[in-house]
Amino acid sequence: MSELSVIEIPKWGLSMEEGTIVEWLIDEGTEFAKGDLLCEIETSKITNQLEAPFDGLLRRIIAKPGDTLPVNAPIAISAPTSVSDADVDRFATALAGTTHTASPAPSRPESAATATSGVVQSAPAPTRTAMPASPPGATTVVPDLLRGKTAGDVFATRHALRLADELSIDLARVTPTGRGGRVSVADVEQAILDAGGAVAAKPRAARSGIPGKSTRDDSGVAATPVARRLAGILGINLHDCRATGSRGRVCEADVRDAARRFNPEPAAATSTPSAAVIDNARPVETIPLSVMRKAIASRLQESKRNAPHFRLTVDLTIDDLLRLRNEINATVAGVKLSVNDFIVKAAAMALVKVPDVNIQYDEQGQSVLRYASADVSVAVALPAGLITPIVRGADGKSLAEISAEVAALVTKAKAGTLQPDDFQGGTFTVSNLGMFGVREFDAIINPPQGAILAVGAATERPTIVDGALTSTTVMTVTLSCDHRVIDGATGAKFLQQMRAYVESPALMLV
Repeated sequence: MSELSVIEIPKWGLSMEEGTIVEWLIDEGTEFAKGDLLCEIETSKITNQLEAPFDGLLRRIIAKPGDTLPVNAPIAISAPTSVSDADVDRFATALAGTTHTASPAPSRPESAATATSGVVQSAPAPTRTAMPASPPGATTVVPDLLRGKTAGDVFATRHALRLADELSIDLARVTPTGRGGRVSVADVEQAILDAGGAVAAKPRAARSGIPGKSTRDDSGVAATPVARRLAGILGINLHDCRATGSRGRVCEADVRDAARRFNPEPAAATSTPSAAVIDNARPVETIPLSVMRKAIASRLQESKRNAPHFRLTVDLTIDDLLRLRNEINATVAGVKLSVNDFIVKAAAMALVKVPDVNIQYDEQGQSVLRYASADVSVAVALPAGLITPIVRGADGKSLAEISAEVAALVTKAKAGTLQPDDFQGGTFTVSNLGMFGVREFDAIINPPQGAILAVGAATERPTIVDGALTSTTVMTVTLSCDHRVIDGATGAKFLQQMRAYVESPALMLV
């Protein structure tokens, strides 16, 4: 049989763990060429289009729009017309056992196919003889031939490893037929039968009558206290929840997702899925969290919980800055500087002067990463949430270069075409709500950064200068710092240096 190719969820950036299929751009049975767009995939940061890295024919779509799958999970199969539909279906069935695992696959042996650009070339799926049905009431009987302890280097799925541990089976004695040469649960069961043993019949669905609901003991499942308490209230088994919380734990959002899956709304309500009626009086719209919003919720909750925030606030007089900005915009063709461009430049230069703020905190390694140049993240509000594209090396760029780069990044962010390198990393963040008339606010640190600057609106305020009352334009900025790695005096020095640049803006031109 000719070779089949598996199209997988790609890994766009180090922090990407899963992706949601938004839309398929081609149909089954369509030929595609290298570079053609296959589908749109939404991650926690961006929605991007997957390009085909080779020529092929789309034979089977495995992941439907709305499906959320981990990185490297198969989403479609490509094969020439010489491969029959039955062979494609058998291959798709063999892949199904590995589609729902959320953990990255172990390193594949050199003999196995390797993934590149989201696609793995795979050998044809082997034909497996259907396992005979076990008699009612039968229990699993493991022949002595298979008994033993599995070594740590055996290439197997998580479920197969767990089953082998429960049954004391040495997986080295099991023939692997799974994707990439992994041992699957089906391989273990087949090996038991081939050796003359018996496999217990699969348990029925939960007593609640809801298909697929687990009845296993979930006391050993890693979960947050809030999630475990909520699961008890809603009657959700933690085995049925996807673990998307910190440190691989089931979080509250995971439990609520499972509750929606196993406790659908009544048919009357599903006729209008965007709204539910509370107490037959007030209509309430239910809006599921997007992948981006879930990621924002998880990261900022973790930051607020783990990072001891302290805040420093100063007022900046920006009359000279406004005069310089107006002069540049009026005299330099093609340049339209904003006040925020000056703030980004001033922050970048101050970060170089006070490098103990220009850092990232490696919580896992208990170390501080201090950078020589300032990569300033600029917060951009999108309908789906907040994203922070980065002006890299902002301290070494002119105001015009920063202005052009920020404008380009904002355009790409709103169009959903940012690449991972555009928003991953950064040593400091500037969040500006002044355009909304917000005078002063606090911002939550964007981990692993150590600080974030909240910029308010510039307003005219009465000021005493040389004993006389005058009007000056003042902007309030608030620096939020992670007290684990930045002290109050260090944050104050940064604001002092930034004030020097903002109130004497000519320093930013030399």
